[in-house]
Amino acid sequence: MDPLDAYSQAVIAVAKSVTPHVASVRMRRGTGSAVVFTDDGYLLTNAHVVGGGQAGTAVFADGSESPFTVVGTDPLADLAVLKASADAPGAAKFGDADSLQVGQLVIAVGNPLGLAGSVTAGVVSALGRAVPVSNGRAGRVIEDVIQTDAALNPGNSGGALANSAGEVVGINTALAGIGLGLAIPMNSTTERILSTLMIEGRVRRAYLGVVGAPAPLPDDVAARTGQNAGLRLVHVVPGGPAERAGLRDGDLVLSVARTPVSDAQGIQRQLFAEAIGLPLPVTVLRNGAMVDVIATPTELSS
Repeated sequence: MDPLDAYSQAVIAVAKSVTPHVASVRMRRGTGSAVVFTDDGYLLTNAHVVGGGQAGTAVFADGSESPFTVVGTDPLADLAVLKASADAPGAAKFGDADSLQVGQLVIAVGNPLGLAGSVTAGVVSALGRAVPVSNGRAGRVIEDVIQTDAALNPGNSGGALANSAGEVVGINTALAGIGLGLAIPMNSTTERILSTLMIEGRVRRAYLGVVGAPAPLPDDVAARTGQNAGLRLVHVVPGGPAERAGLRDGDLVLSVARTPVSDAQGIQRQLFAEAIGLPLPVTVLRNGAMVDVIATPTELSS
């Protein structure tokens, strides 16, 4: 088979399997896309698609429509959960973005510029990108965002980014603007956010006050700890819980809550509601020595 034919067949197969589960979302002040993620009619989209709206209409690939209500939004993860009030297609098949590799084929399905059921294809251009988002006075960086060269335009936001197996591995976002394809990864952290939104309608977060970047560990420390990388603190927010605990710019974080950390997501996994106000052990490498500190996260408020 001609290589181009093999590529085309892969894209065609994914488009056929994913498109029925992607809806066009119509809100009073705009449009976007959403992906059905449960068999009883819950849909996932971007928080910026929903804005402050409480209801709208979902239009599916077969032309059927359903009113929906907004169950919950998490602007700091740019995710929102909707509930269709009429029959909706079954759930799309979801995968784990943590298994993605740079260069891997991905297919975006959505409704850009009001054009329903549009499909674009490309590759994973980069992993671990960060997108700053804000909600009122609260700010956060969405870590480990997927970058792709699959074309994304306004209206694609909230649509599916799928791998060649037809598994949704990301929720596309047009936050970065036309010409730069980004997607919120589907992984264990995202699944936890969705579960919380379905039950509580919002996500409470603990706040530590650090900004970091992955960095390799010295060979001797890697041999001792069994991990190859940590998180280098490039900024410790003055007056924040981390600074009060004694963390400093330049510290190399090895573990948080006794769990090894190699990227910012490793810290953010520990910063959900149950961590607020409780002692959080942090181990860092400082001037060649391991230092243990106890930080007490506060609640992140808007």
